[in-house]
Order: sequence, then structure tokens, then C-alpha cells
Amino acid sequence: QVPLVESGGGQVQAGGSLRLSCAASGLAFDTFYMGWFRQAQGKERVLVAAISGRGGNSYYVDSVLGRFTISRDNVEKTVSLRMNSLKPEDSAVYYCAAGQKNFPIGGYNYWGQGTQVMVSS
Repeated sequence: QVPLVESGGGQVQAGGSLRLSCAASGLAFDTFYMGWFRQAQGKERVLVAAISGRGGNSYYVDSVLGRFTISRDNVEKTVSLRMNSLKPEDSAVYYCAAGQKNFPIGGYNYWGQGTQVMVSS
């Protein structure tokens, strides 16, 4: 059973918005910090945003600061990434991940299967 399942990817024009969601199962969800990573074709996977277990702390990579918002619902066991003002360089496969040991940059030990985001110019 895959504990993390992403949804909400798709194709959008530059300047548009998308909302990614990740549903968790089989995890003590509020004991995990959650992250959204992305991997563009031919590039390394990078952390885009992360949120602490109870949602009090968040992290964003500089390139998305002010455009993306990460949030979580510990009752529904979901984490979301709202992406506004999308740019072609935001195009990538986006992955949801859960970790416990090194917020926000490391210690992720559960991963989703990824969802594709394509931003056209």
C-alpha cells in the first residue's frame, strides 16, 4: 500500500494556477513533516516547500516564495500545494514526501508516485 498519493497536476498556461493535493494513509500523519519536491526533466529532485507536523513552520525555496503556499489538514491527512503565477520553469514532476528527522531539508522516508505539472508559455 502506497502511503502517499498525489493528485491535481496538469497543464496550464503561464500565469495560471494549480493546486496539488497529497493524501496519506497508514501514517501517524501529524508526527510527520511534509514536503513537496519537484524534478524537471534531466535535473535533480529539489525541495520546493515543506510544512511541520502541526503546520506551525513552513519552508519555501526562493524561486517559489510568494507564489506557492503549502498547507495541511491533519484531520483529513492531506497536504496541499497551491501554485499561483506559474512559470514555464515550474514544469516538473511534483512529489509529496513525509519525514521525521531533519525538517525541512532531509529525512524524508515516504514518497508519493508523483504528478506532472506542465506550464506553457
